[in-house]
Amino acid sequence: MRIPPWTEDELVLAGALVVKNGWRELRTGDREVWELSELLQSLPLHSPEERALPGFRSLNSVSRKTSDFTTNHKLYSGKGTNCGKPTLLMIEAFTAREAEMLQAAAALEEGIASGELYRIPEQPDEADNTGAVAIEGRLLTRWALVRERDPKLRALKIKQARQNGQPLRCEVCDFDFARVYGDLGEGYIEVHHITPLHTSGTRKTELGDLVCVCANCHRMCHRSRPGESWRTPAALREQMRKAAQQTPHQAASAS
Repeated sequence: MRIPPWTEDELVLAGALVVKNGWRELRTGDREVWELSELLQSLPLHSPEERALPGFRSLNSVSRKTSDFTTNHKLYSGKGTNCGKPTLLMIEAFTAREAEMLQAAAALEEGIASGELYRIPEQPDEADNTGAVAIEGRLLTRWALVRERDPKLRALKIKQARQNGQPLRCEVCDFDFARVYGDLGEGYIEVHHITPLHTSGTRKTELGDLVCVCANCHRMCHRSRPGESWRTPAALREQMRKAAQQTPHQAASAS
């Protein structure tokens, strides 16, 4: 059995360490490296057998990962270490949206310190069918999915919409389950967080944090692409508008 590759969650925490250190690498004798090594060895991301492997997220491996971040950053003038695409994407993410990525790391740390992220079981669709996960981390995606599936919150959100005289339909594409499926779809809708945990923080979810969406739009809001994850309903509507504009042009080009 080989030591598993670094996950997005682990890279978020390592990247935050490097950023806080002024994009400088950290050595095995640094207290922060010791602390991160112990934390990574405890995360519920790998099997017990993998975590027991000699060298798994050791001091040397953590220090080496901080070197990857430092030497592959655009401001570094020397030769970069060899590292995989996930690390390079994480460097780009911290470079382009440092404050947001530091918030993601802080949310992870808060969830770990409280024990919350150790108690939440794996969710069946925290990774899509290609194995892609949010660049902010699988654990935060798992936490958000559990929150969105809280039946009490969903029921309260539906009740709020009806009390406000709003039709129970997708706030992205206007899909209405009852209109399409009749009484089978009556009262059905899914809910989605407007902003991810790494932006809103790990505070208690309020009804204003949620929007009603259909199953398709919900999946597209969560779907990850390299270096990109978690779309707001407004961002997804814009994506749909652009796609609609491109479709006639693409059809004409193909003919």
